[in-house]
Amino acid sequence: MPGTFTPSTQYLDRPGGRLAFDDTVQGDGAPVVLLPGMLDSRAAYRHLRPLLVAAGRRVITLDLRGFGESSIAWDDYSPAAIATDVLALLDHLGIGRAALVANSYTGATVVKVAGDAPERVAGIVLLDAFVENLPPNALQRAMFGVMGALLVHSPAFWGLYHRRMAYPGAKPADLDAYVDGLVAAMRTPGRKQATRGYVHGDSAPTGWTAAVTCPALVVMGGKDPDFPDPAAVADRQAAALKARKVMIEGAGHYPMADQPQATADALLPFLAELA
Repeated sequence: MPGTFTPSTQYLDRPGGRLAFDDTVQGDGAPVVLLPGMLDSRAAYRHLRPLLVAAGRRVITLDLRGFGESSIAWDDYSPAAIATDVLALLDHLGIGRAALVANSYTGATVVKVAGDAPERVAGIVLLDAFVENLPPNALQRAMFGVMGALLVHSPAFWGLYHRRMAYPGAKPADLDAYVDGLVAAMRTPGRKQATRGYVHGDSAPTGWTAAVTCPALVVMGGKDPDFPDPAAVADRQAAALKARKVMIEGAGHYPMADQPQATADALLPFLAELA
């Protein structure tokens, strides 16, 4: 049946390591590349991908450096480094132009790709990204520092965040099993290096949006706990990118998992217009 096909893992060798990805191969329009957030895997899109495939899209999901089935140890885990991986993946697959969808940390990545290689990007979608975030105050900076240290040294804290904070409304039926997998992955030998690389990476660089000229869509969960005012951040992103904005009421930091149908309903009309 449409949308039930699960493609097998493929690999792309890069200087410094190997990246895991999958590709449905078939689909109309510009291929869609889905990038997860930090400390996550491409399975973050496990509920959204079938909806996009069922709608006739070619969908590619990528494991970031250090997580999923990609190599753990890299010299650089920054959004800019991941941007070079995205372009290398498009080259590897012989794709001239693609739509790029990113969650959280990798929002900066797709903005970077769109600014550096506009001819390769049909459009970008930010899902609860940190791009153009509100400047943190002193208390928030201190809290981010404490949270970063906890993530590096206590994988259980990542599980607590997902179970108690990231999904303030509806929760995916498979959340407990999924979070158990995330925590187990963080306990893999050597994973602290990757975790530290993401925690100390700049997920909200300034100025990158100025170079973006392609169509953009901003999707934000109305109850995202990562932002004191999710709507205000979405407004800033939409203004900077001249983008359309969609708020998904009740959704948290991962709308593609807690409200996949609403997320697909936001993405599909936008993707259809990119032709």
